[in-house]
Amino acid sequence: MSSSCGPLTEELQCSICLDVFTDPVSTPSGHNFCKTCLNKCWDNSQTCNCPYCKETFNQRPDLKINTTLRELTGHYKNKNPEEKPEVLCDFCEERKLQALKSCLVCQSSYCETHLQPHLRVAGLKKHKLMEPVSNLEDYICQKHERPLELFCRDDQTCVCLMCTVTDHKNHNTVPLEEEIEEKKMQLMKTQKDVQQLILKKIKNIQDIKHSAEIRKRFYTEVLEMMEEQQKAAEKQERELIKDLEQEITELKMRNTELKMRNTELEQLSHTEDHLHLLQIYSSLCSPTNTIYLPEISVYAPDLKTFHDVLLSCVSTELKWMQYYAVDVTLDPDTVHAYHILSDDRKQVRDTWEKLSNEATVKRDNKKRSYRCVHVLGKEGFSSGRFYFEVQVKGMTDWTLGVARESIDRKGKITPCLKNGYWTVALRNGNEYIAHSDLCLYMNTVKPQRVGVFVDYEEGLVSFYNVESGSCFNFYAGQSFTEKLYPYMPMPTQ
Repeated sequence: MSSSCGPLTEELQCSICLDVFTDPVSTPSGHNFCKTCLNKCWDNSQTCNCPYCKETFNQRPDLKINTTLRELTGHYKNKNPEEKPEVLCDFCEERKLQALKSCLVCQSSYCETHLQPHLRVAGLKKHKLMEPVSNLEDYICQKHERPLELFCRDDQTCVCLMCTVTDHKNHNTVPLEEEIEEKKMQLMKTQKDVQQLILKKIKNIQDIKHSAEIRKRFYTEVLEMMEEQQKAAEKQERELIKDLEQEITELKMRNTELKMRNTELEQLSHTEDHLHLLQIYSSLCSPTNTIYLPEISVYAPDLKTFHDVLLSCVSTELKWMQYYAVDVTLDPDTVHAYHILSDDRKQVRDTWEKLSNEATVKRDNKKRSYRCVHVLGKEGFSSGRFYFEVQVKGMTDWTLGVARESIDRKGKITPCLKNGYWTVALRNGNEYIAHSDLCLYMNTVKPQRVGVFVDYEEGLVSFYNVESGSCFNFYAGQSFTEKLYPYMPMPTQ
């Protein structure tokens, strides 16, 4: 944006193209964008959301021009036009008029009246006319004194026609107009790339904030559960302490009574009525007068689990993800035709040597993919949170994550967002692939076991290196509308 723009630039600026609004429209969330910018943004996305705050809309909004904002931007542009230096006619004698054109051959500028010969005379009509400029010498070849009409792509400089037969002979030269169009296309492409990068970075920030908010809410839930456990334990402790204090009071009273009776017995000990003394001692020491203390233990259900979760707030978030671990069994109806499941339906092994007729029978299942090497979990999830782990040690090629229920199972399958897959993959032993806009630490420590966490309502899918406890990729801000199934890799030959 030009430095001549006033203090309202930021308020009148589209956050996508970073320029003053053109045909401004407003999203239902109240943020403004150029109509063309917003439409392009939504055309390239599976969901319609506000590029600024990421609020998702169930249906694509019908965009209406914000007429008030358009009037403001129009007024702003009128007050801040691009200033051009005034060029005067070289042939006006008294009051010089503003030049209409400059001639590169004559190296002079002409007003409308003095320009007429160039428009009528045949010889002058061949001269190169351009918008009026005050520095005509910059448009003339200093060596040949001819107009710089060509561009040498080899030397990246402007040249005249004589240059092409001398210093720039056999060079790749094109008319200036052609080079300008080429540069314009390159600039537009660069601008588009920058705009896309800006959108991607904005989405990255929103994804990180979204993930942080989910984590914050989760910690709050865990701490609330711990607080309830703590309150229950404290209540039990208070009750036990009260009972103990009551028993101590009773024991003290008993002790005082015993002291008194003992004094009385000492006074009677000089008598020889031993039988009577023995009866008194027996009554004082009988079991009915003895208080037995019960064994005391404080019970706090699952307290250790929550303490572990609390400690994970300091070390790693993986532990509290594992709190939502589910037991995944594989669906035999989705196994590739040349693979079989173990008896516990936890593992897959290839059986390429199996008879072809058996494979043909297996292919008949509508849920089975026979062109893609994968298997789905038996149970799907349409709400809440769940977590599972996949052993990938020793595998050089794998794809894992979650997939929606309606995925295409028969054609050539590409696991990507638009096809209903939220996955990460390893190819050729060291090349990691993901289809999210934000990939974290994808090429650091190679995982031996991968953890997958899903928060259905929050639209979050996270992937963890179980050994290091670190998150290496995630999808945030997704909109799930179907059941999600664990998507597992299978061994290949």
